[in-house]
Parts: sequence; structure tokens; C-alpha cells
Amino acid sequence: MSIRFGVSPIAWSNDDMPELGSDTPLDSILADIRDVGFDGVELGGRFPRDANVLQPLLQGYGLDLIGGWYSGALLERDAQAEIAAMQPYLKLLEAMGSTAVVFAETSNAVHGRRDVPLSGTPQLDEVEWIQFGARMTEVAGYVRSRGLRFAYHHHLGTVVERGEDLDALLRHTGQEVGLTLDTGHAALGGIDYLRIIREHPARIAHVHCKDVRRATFERLRDGGASFLDGVLGGMFTVPGDGGLDYREVMQALKAIGYEGWIVIEAEQDPALAPPRQYAELGLRTLKTHAAKAGLI
Repeated sequence: MSIRFGVSPIAWSNDDMPELGSDTPLDSILADIRDVGFDGVELGGRFPRDANVLQPLLQGYGLDLIGGWYSGALLERDAQAEIAAMQPYLKLLEAMGSTAVVFAETSNAVHGRRDVPLSGTPQLDEVEWIQFGARMTEVAGYVRSRGLRFAYHHHLGTVVERGEDLDALLRHTGQEVGLTLDTGHAALGGIDYLRIIREHPARIAHVHCKDVRRATFERLRDGGASFLDGVLGGMFTVPGDGGLDYREVMQALKAIGYEGWIVIEAEQDPALAPPRQYAELGLRTLKTHAAKAGLI
């Protein structure tokens, strides 16, 4: 597949904080996404989980279902138990013609807890990494056998947050384990995303683009804020409205011959950051730099 541009509905209706955007009708969200010019949308918490309902709904707006987030628990259960738990999710993606399994370990994650500061992210020791990596590799191999891309999502507040965490993940997993490279989480977690693209091109299975307001993040982190406090405080925004250089990102993706989805996923308070307006800026920024890089 060539490059396609999509978006997460989280800017309109937040899954981690349902009070954000809960009064926005799903039809209104999908109409905005269509009208901005996206090709597809990731699975949102308010989306129907029945393909017989979801397929005609998205088709009515000319949108494909890209795939979506899956909350894993490989620190608590073995690969076969995880595979069994994934069945309804995988069957939905297959029925929808989706491509991306965005997997993140959430069994001990703190990003959904307002009582845990940004500094309270859990970490694994070497023994835990060995078991975790082996289990993930087995799950990823199964996902690949179903014709889907396994794309692990490094994320603030989870065991894969920092540069050393991501290096450990890559070291302890096989090539079956691809990555959802998220520029915003990488930047704030201390991950050099350009190095990851350059050194591990075969691992880049999916791309999330969000921009960051680093000074805002540092102020909130130093004040003991949680991840959700950071979202509400505006540490994330869309490409073109923060401090990241998306010219470099698109050039790096071009250099490795990346093909697949590039998704804007930038959670903010929709009452303060009108989702459609910000989505337009983000998509315009990405397409401009992608075109200059020869990626599209």
C-alpha cells in the first residue's frame, strides 16, 4: 500500500476521559473527519463493535477503518491467553479490512490514573523483559498469520516509555513485532524517533503523528502532574502547532520506503482546541512535508 492519511477520533471524543467530547454525536465526528479529507479513522471507544453496523456507517462517510488500540496484559497472562482474548478484536478488524493492530501493554500502566504523576511510570527488570518479549513475539507472529500488522505502541505511563525501554523491547522481540512509532510520545519519553526509523526500518509498521509543547510538558511534569493532567494542560497538539520538525520525519520515512498509514492522534480538550480546526492544520502540515520529501 502507498501512504494514506488517517486520524484518531480521540481529539473529538476522548476514551481515557469520556467527559471530554461526550456530547459530540458520532455522526458529527465522522462528518468532520470526512470533510477535512482523511482516508480513514482509527477505532474509537464509541464506535460500534459489530462489523455489520460499523461497515455501512463508515462507508457512508467514505472512510476506512485503519485499525485501533488494543490493551494487552502480557505481564499477567501468557501468549495463548492473550491470543484468546484478542479474538473479538481481530475478527472485527478482519471484517473491516483493517491493517493495524495497535498493541500496548496496559496491565500495570498508569497513564489513565489521575493520582499517579508522570514520573511514576512502571519499569521492567531484565528477567521480566525476557518473558515479556517472548510472549509478545508469539502474539505478533499469530497476528501476522492473520494478515495484520502488529504495531506495538510505546506510550507515556507504560513499561515502554523511555529510549532504554524501547531499546529493550527491540532487543527482546523478534521481527514479527512492529512498532507504532508515535512522534509525540517519543519526544516526551526521550526516544530519538529519527534514530529508530533509521536503524530499525523493518520495525516501522504504523505511524502516529502528534506534536508537543515541551515547555508545557516540563512544567506539568515538574509540578507532579499525571498523564491525564498533561493532556488537559495541553502538552500535546497536532503537527504544525508544536515544536517537532515534520520535515525531518517525512524525509526519514521516505528514506526507508515506508508504506502504510500516517495517523494524526493528538488528544486535547476539544472545548479548548476545536478538533476540526486542529485536524485541518495537522493534515495540511503532514501533506506539505510529505510532498516535499517525495513520500506522496
